[in-house]
Amino acid sequence: MDSFATLIRTASHEQHVAAETSTFMSDLLGGRLGVSAYTRYTEQLWFVYEALESGAARLASDPLAGPFVQPELFRLAALERDLAHLRGAGWRTGLTALPATEEYAARVRECAGAWPAGYIAHHYTRYLGDLSGGQIIRDRAERTWGFERKGDGVRFYVFEDIANPAAFKRGYRELLDAVNADDLEKQRIVTECKRAFALNTALFRELGEEFPLTA
Repeated sequence: MDSFATLIRTASHEQHVAAETSTFMSDLLGGRLGVSAYTRYTEQLWFVYEALESGAARLASDPLAGPFVQPELFRLAALERDLAHLRGAGWRTGLTALPATEEYAARVRECAGAWPAGYIAHHYTRYLGDLSGGQIIRDRAERTWGFERKGDGVRFYVFEDIANPAAFKRGYRELLDAVNADDLEKQRIVTECKRAFALNTALFRELGEEFPLTA
């Protein structure tokens, strides 16, 4: 029988690919969009991670979600440094969430407040994605827009407190396998993972509408 970590990865694979291969992300990684599109994407991430991490302290002692609350993963401070670099010292002024971002952040908050097992699904889809595919985004951003390597502008993708990402991801998957929930609840977590990827895809779709490639 497959482990729970494997079950989550395989069950959400289709949605994961759809999110990763969205037109907006393809255009961004292909260097076809300007730094303003990258900045707008980074702004949206701030709203999502604010929702993820504002609920973390309350969940630290939760038997299900608690083990996943690991400060070395936290991204909000790094995002804020990036935004100060991208938007200037007054970066908070005029910071707006797209409708898809608002829906995404609201769902994360809902899970953090009322369903810790669901919070795990969002935690997994975000942080493990950042540790993996996020590194491709960092590399492209540095090359395309000339950010200093692992410096301001791309700090969101730099996990300074994780010396060995491969080992960390192995440990994370072991935490998933150790989740003490029955099969029905585990299936609900898998379904929430799919929902998280769908929310991501909706966000990319709206960003794509805001930054269409001119023919």
